[in-house]
Amino acid sequence: MDEAAVYRFCPQCAAALSWLSREEDGGPKSRLRCERCEFTHWNNPTPVLAAVIECVDRDGQVLLARNAAWPGRFFGLITGFMEAAETPEAGIQREIAEETALQVEALNLLGVWDFQRKNQIIIAYHAQARGEIQLSPELAEYKLIAPEMVRCWPQGTGQALATWLRLKGIEPKWLEPV
Repeated sequence: MDEAAVYRFCPQCAAALSWLSREEDGGPKSRLRCERCEFTHWNNPTPVLAAVIECVDRDGQVLLARNAAWPGRFFGLITGFMEAAETPEAGIQREIAEETALQVEALNLLGVWDFQRKNQIIIAYHAQARGEIQLSPELAEYKLIAPEMVRCWPQGTGQALATWLRLKGIEPKWLEPV
């Protein structure tokens, strides 16, 4: 992500930010900085939570959903941002409940992946859940798919889905590049 597109002016004093190099741990580092008040835009990655949801009351099918804001008809994992004072586990359970109305019965960490294109860190879980699926307005539609029929995507949360399939003894199949 182009940092200049994110911050152009200092959020503390409104002066223009510039790419300035300063000595930091390990040597000089160029960052967007304010010459007037010394503000530094660190541009740290944002933690994003994701869940491979296995619907235990639907023969173990995987729930994939299409975000209402996404172009096209791509279906992906349930995701969301962690809130302040929230653990990743509590956050993904909240996101699953908010976006699908499903109740999580078991939760296991699948792994952590960087998603540099969006400057995010993805913390992904396998969630066993049950209940009546009721989508939030954030989601346009969903699909339930048998694990052996799921197709993974190479970027972002697709790696978490592939990891979960391998843990189940299923070699992932991949979507064709567009």
